[in-house]
Amino acid sequence: MSKKQAVVALADELKDGQMKQVSVEGTDVLLTRVDGQYHAVGAYCTHYGAPLATGVLSGTRVVCPWHHACFSVVSGDQEEPPGLDALPCFEVKVENGQVIVAVPEEAAKQRVPGMAKPDPADQRVFAILGGGAAGAAAAEMLRQEDFKGQVVLIGAESFLPYDRTTMSKGYLAEREKQSGVRPSRSEAFYAQHGIEVLKDKRVTRVDAGKRQLVFADGSSLGYEALLLATGATPRQLPVPGAELEGVMTLRTSLDADRIATAAQAGTKAVVVGSSFIGMECAAALRSRNVQVQVVAMEQVPFERVLGKEVGGLFKTIAEESGVVFHFNAQVDHLAGNGKVEKVVLKGGVELEADLVVVGAGVKPVTDYLEGVAKNPDGSVSVDAFMRVEGSDGSLYAAGDIAAFPDPISGERIRIEHWRVAGQQGRVAARNMAGHVTPFTQVPFFWTRQFNQNLRYVGHASSWDEVVVDGDLGQKNFLAYYVKGGQVRAVAGAGRDKALCAIEECLRLRKMPALAALKAGVDWEAQLRA
Repeated sequence: MSKKQAVVALADELKDGQMKQVSVEGTDVLLTRVDGQYHAVGAYCTHYGAPLATGVLSGTRVVCPWHHACFSVVSGDQEEPPGLDALPCFEVKVENGQVIVAVPEEAAKQRVPGMAKPDPADQRVFAILGGGAAGAAAAEMLRQEDFKGQVVLIGAESFLPYDRTTMSKGYLAEREKQSGVRPSRSEAFYAQHGIEVLKDKRVTRVDAGKRQLVFADGSSLGYEALLLATGATPRQLPVPGAELEGVMTLRTSLDADRIATAAQAGTKAVVVGSSFIGMECAAALRSRNVQVQVVAMEQVPFERVLGKEVGGLFKTIAEESGVVFHFNAQVDHLAGNGKVEKVVLKGGVELEADLVVVGAGVKPVTDYLEGVAKNPDGSVSVDAFMRVEGSDGSLYAAGDIAAFPDPISGERIRIEHWRVAGQQGRVAARNMAGHVTPFTQVPFFWTRQFNQNLRYVGHASSWDEVVVDGDLGQKNFLAYYVKGGQVRAVAGAGRDKALCAIEECLRLRKMPALAALKAGVDWEAQLRA
């Protein structure tokens, strides 16, 4: 294959731990220097195309500034999701004090990771129940980890795995401009790599003792190892009238389609719950010129997750965009003649509604599971290797249904984040394939509402204090959630690079003391220390 090359830097231009984006005759390249060696990989994240040079270089990994996918700058391999593909890796040489990079004439922006080919002699069946982030990531990771038996990915939806995070954001806001749900991988991709995908396949029973799945159509499947990745289902309103037409929840693409169809300009919508799904939905509906009122039990949006100060910022942003809030409020009942017409709050306040979207949280989907103890919330407990506790070692769980030991606090937690599900699916697959890989990753999630981004790293179910660095009013800040003198989580806006470095500091146990935090921290310097 013919190649093109160019001088992209002087040999002493970058110091160890530095990077920059360069161009080789029109091909953008990320150039890095680590331990005296130059490396060159693709310049853009394979998830949504963020320029990686605006992220953070941590050792040999680069962290994407948008959604914190991580890649090796030596091999280009993806080390953390979201996204599925790796970066292309290019030739680098240093001659006569100059750094020269060579790239193929038709250089791709991303590459599919190397995967094992299935071997008919390997009769093992590894099944994955659930086609969300955890399941899709696990299926590919099994092949990447050289598993050559049968991989069966089982989904209840009629679609191939897709990015569910867009359903409450861009897809709902501009559904008419979309060409439909775009799967993360094609049918041809799964066929090429020997991953059998079963769509519209509902499991009624998993017998962990017999290692068998039983489907709604009466068929069954035995397995050697099984990953439970069935996610969660939205909670319904436990009030009279919840069954009326026009009362909806948002989880799947079909849900988003139904809401978008009902959400015509001028429609009156009530969103019940100020969760992230609820508020993202409210923002998408406002972009469609829908009148939106939000009913929330809290005093500000996200109060239990982000606290009053950060929640108050998003309250202001939403109100400036036309959202009307009803805080410290609960729904008494819904009224209408076959179709919802009013939301009646406890106390008697009536809200006109053509459409009601319930964003009151979710519950784990594990009703099919037999032979394993479940927690009161329906989740299953797993160890650090994502193995279901109390099982025979053949059963794993990841994503929304998994209650796992927090590697930082030691507490048992359950996190409903898209990226965490992908991380856990990858770790579970590695262990299913015979490796010993504990889950040590740092949680991360993002939201975008009314054109305002927020990113959050770590996990804090409670805190002693919130230390704010920056200006909330200017939407440029970091909010540190401190428990027992330690930073457990950080939320921020306008500080993407710092948040990348903070995630790495949490992962590498490099977080500074509280006193230093209050004095101000240069996070990239802290990471290099």
